[in-house]
Amino acid sequence: MRKLFFVIERDLRMFVQYKFLIIMRAIWFVSQVAFFGLIASRMVVPQLADIYFEYYVAGVVVMMLYSASVFIGYDIFEEAEHGVFEYLLSLPVSRKELVLGRSIGGGIRSFILVGPLIAITLFIIGLANPVNFLIAFFSLFLFAFGVSGMSITIAVGLKSADRFDILMGVLNAFIIRLSTTMYPQVFVQEANLAYAKVSEFNPVTFASDLFRWGVGIERYFTMTPMPLAAIIGLVIFFAIFTFVGITIYERRLEGGGWR
Repeated sequence: MRKLFFVIERDLRMFVQYKFLIIMRAIWFVSQVAFFGLIASRMVVPQLADIYFEYYVAGVVVMMLYSASVFIGYDIFEEAEHGVFEYLLSLPVSRKELVLGRSIGGGIRSFILVGPLIAITLFIIGLANPVNFLIAFFSLFLFAFGVSGMSITIAVGLKSADRFDILMGVLNAFIIRLSTTMYPQVFVQEANLAYAKVSEFNPVTFASDLFRWGVGIERYFTMTPMPLAAIIGLVIFFAIFTFVGITIYERRLEGGGWR
């Protein structure tokens, strides 16, 4: 357990060095909310303008959390380029502790970045039920850990910075847009869009729906009293990529070396 905390602490200390990234992410959030969010909310039915603005702000938080969690995969390639990866493998830390610690560390540092933005979101939207919000907040942690594990799994599996960058760009385009971060599921179903079913099983959809349920704005878009399926979906998502990440990490790196 002590070694696991060492891995987590190291990733947290590394993240503090990315001051430029943190500033740019904050600017991105403000621009999305202040410009696109306000413009998009005026494009829907006037009666739903304010509601959709709150809906979109909550979705931006989840998009931000996903983006920040994915970034740990790029850390792995930077470490490989500077020879740090071999150093980590030489430490008295098991492969399981290394990938689990990095997955948890990636999730925690994502919340360090997104935490203040969640506070801003609560100021804009309000908080209807504190208990619901705590459940949703914990579920978002599982989502962040799962995305970090997914990023680590893909990075270690590909061992190519260029292929990783391309794949994550394509994956980001699909996983974000085939979700409910920007538009409600009921609207997608009413439009009879082909990807309506796909978005129902998207972990980003689970996280978005849970966060909106936690702050109390889901009542405008769904009749589900508690998104239990979303909670179960995020638990499965976290468990799968934690297990797969550990397995691939051990198989691909057994014997040492990145190349």
